Amino acid sequence: MLWRLAVLGDRRNVAIEVECCVMLKRSIRRVLVARIAMLITALWLFASSACFAQSSGGATAPSIPTAATHSAFPPEAHESLDALYRGDAEAAIAIARRMETARSEYPLGFLLEAEAQWWRIYCGALEFKWNQIDVGHRESLPGDNAYLALADKVTELADSQLRVKETAEMHLYAGMGYVLRVRMLGIRKENRATAKAAVKARTHLMRALEMDPSLTDAKTGVGLYNYYVDTLSGIARILRAFMGLPAGDKKLGVAQLEDAMVHGELTGVDARFYLAKNLRSYDQEYERALKIMEPLAERYPQNPIFPLFIGNLNALLARNERATANYHAAENLTAALPASEGACKGRLELLAKEGLGIIKAR
Repeated sequence: MLWRLAVLGDRRNVAIEVECCVMLKRSIRRVLVARIAMLITALWLFASSACFAQSSGGATAPSIPTAATHSAFPPEAHESLDALYRGDAEAAIAIARRMETARSEYPLGFLLEAEAQWWRIYCGALEFKWNQIDVGHRESLPGDNAYLALADKVTELADSQLRVKETAEMHLYAGMGYVLRVRMLGIRKENRATAKAAVKARTHLMRALEMDPSLTDAKTGVGLYNYYVDTLSGIARILRAFMGLPAGDKKLGVAQLEDAMVHGELTGVDARFYLAKNLRSYDQEYERALKIMEPLAERYPQNPIFPLFIGNLNALLARNERATANYHAAENLTAALPASEGACKGRLELLAKEGLGIIKAR
């Protein structure tokens, strides 16, 4: 009897140890997915994409080029993006919707509308955190469903055409559709879904590049993935490999984004903005980030978001007079935004005042 009890006790111990191992494995997986999702989230992320080149260190960032003479995309796409980056999302959406009506089976119009909606969401969620302006955690809001529906529409339309004929262009749009999802799911901290969508985006964009290496706008998403995943800690990289997620390469990611911000037709602005923001947040390369960000304010002097971030970078560099001037410029530009951008206006006004308050408190 005692022997049987001892055996039963050993079995219970083994069962408990196995259960503990399973629970530990699940916990590690959750932590890893959360970490990867957090880093990939900024995968902006974008609604358009990038390129390939060598990192240029602290060299002065080249100015922003105008639209290519022989564009692969219709002129309406450039018109929509220009309106958006001038700070008029409503005008950008109107142009995108005309594209949707003209070609309801084509993903680009829906992609551009989602891009405009994203910048509204992004602007409304900005906050100061650790003296840096960025988007942190944000709860789900009723308007999120409309944005996610647009993201799904982009992917569905692209997938539908891919079932008929595989093309690099449709892989590009399918990848962008998943990137649109990554942005929203990321700020809502839906970590597992974020990581899953990011890997799907990468798969489509890599296939697009395999089919057409000259498709510059397929490289930003890949570059952002490379950058974020390679910022994982050593143990997280081991666990990433254990989970079967593709590896990253930060140096290559930066190089791809640098090329994208110069040559990307749809994503040049996004590539430049996110590269500057990431160099600030993850590498503390404030001077380099500033040189990359400044051409955005020069090309789009109506948009208050760019001087706001430039002010943040100057403040981090302890250039208080310049930062003060930047924040005041952002205030003035915010007041001039269309009434349709009310939520964004309110947020930018608060951030400019908060930035000025931080400087005065020094």
